[in-house]
Amino acid sequence: MGDRSGRLRAVDLAATAGISVQQVRNYVDLGVLPPVERTPAGYRIFTAGHARALAVARRLAEGHGWTRTREIMAAVHRGDLPAALATLDAGHAELDRERAEIRRVLGAFETVVAAPPTAAPPTVAPPTAAPPTAAPAPRRGLRIGVVARLVGVRTSQLRLWEGRGLLRPVRERGTRYRVYDEAELRAAQVVALLRRGAYPFDIIAAVLDELRSTGSPQRVRAELARREQDLHRRSLRRLGGSAALHDYLSHRGLIG
Repeated sequence: MGDRSGRLRAVDLAATAGISVQQVRNYVDLGVLPPVERTPAGYRIFTAGHARALAVARRLAEGHGWTRTREIMAAVHRGDLPAALATLDAGHAELDRERAEIRRVLGAFETVVAAPPTAAPPTVAPPTAAPPTAAPAPRRGLRIGVVARLVGVRTSQLRLWEGRGLLRPVRERGTRYRVYDEAELRAAQVVALLRRGAYPFDIIAAVLDELRSTGSPQRVRAELARREQDLHRRSLRRLGGSAALHDYLSHRGLIG
């Protein structure tokens, strides 16, 4: 317990947050807690101000994470309010970018879903004279020239998209020709559709990843909705941490 002067021992402060005494000392060294005075015997003197700072730091960490929290609190305690606010703003900006990306991916996905379905690709017969050591060619598949005609782009465009990791055609053993199955033909059509809509490659990659991992439009929509709800929760936690910091700055007389 603290003494009548309002002083707290390190063990008392640690108990208020359920952490170790060593963590309290570390927080002082890192600037998460304000500087401490010492008794003539060298013992650290903690006060209600340190307890308040610790509570604020833990609230900040719930929304912003400990890395950013350490930066913010250290800046506050060394008197660099602009640096603290800049770090805080960077955290909120991250959520804004995530929210915008989710909406762009959802918009791109809805563009894909609204597109008319494509016909199944024709069957390509395996070569009649494959090298003796070559594996059998795919029983179903299209070579790059056929895919380019179906999609309405040049073969060089398909190679570019493959180089960016958007398309994943397999290679025939022996000939090394690219072979696209139905899924990769559909992926090429999705890329072409979204590029015509001026969507950037990172958004297109996100849409393709969702389609490949979930396999159905309903599951993609559900996954994006889940991510958006998670983002809302994180945003509220971050807002709560920022509000706690605002109160702390007011208490210390750093803002009006």
